[in-house]
Amino acid sequence: MPAQLPTSCPSCGSELQVKTLACPGCDTSVRGVYALPALVRLSRDDQEFVKSFVLDSGSLKDMASRYGVSYPTVRNRLDDLIARLLEIDEAPASENNKAGD
Repeated sequence: MPAQLPTSCPSCGSELQVKTLACPGCDTSVRGVYALPALVRLSRDDQEFVKSFVLDSGSLKDMASRYGVSYPTVRNRLDDLIARLLEIDEAPASENNKAGD
């Protein structure tokens, strides 16, 4: 399994930001400070859940079958995931874009 993109600093725990994007084809780079997208900031398990949800066309019944759990269990997990995404989106700009220069 490939390494997961880190989202927090291993030293202090602050949220990491992207500073440079590079093209391997022509060696062009773009520099700036960019927040990580909300879906990237979710845990690997939550990212896999979102992927499964999309691949199952949003069918919670199919998700329950895939995970071997009840429909209400999947519904609760989805509700928790929605709450986490709302927290990420509603975080003050200072939390989402801390200067880590």
